[in-house]
Amino acid sequence: MMVKTQSKGRGVTGLHVGAGNVRRYFPKQIASIELQLDHLEIECGLKPGFWQDEPEIHDPRLCAWLQSKNRYANLDRTPIPMAMIPSGKNAFKLQAVRMNGQPKIRQAPPTAA
Repeated sequence: MMVKTQSKGRGVTGLHVGAGNVRRYFPKQIASIELQLDHLEIECGLKPGFWQDEPEIHDPRLCAWLQSKNRYANLDRTPIPMAMIPSGKNAFKLQAVRMNGQPKIRQAPPTAA
């Protein structure tokens, strides 16, 4: 699913998931999700408004990770598209996307033989 970074005030503060994605991917009975951010895995709580009028995910660790990834790309606070790829029950991998909407695939560095 495609999501966007969200900026409220200074810097990136979270992800805007969107109402359609919320209805499709997030059962109302879950209170939190797991996000894989590169090598870091975090659990993010979902506020009650997530299923109504605030389809957003906020967490200080997510905020720090998003800011580190978008340090130079988002000076005007324009939302940056990201891919949230299901990776298990209530778990997602967050990945940057290319301009054409395709996820950026990181290749492992070559290993010495």
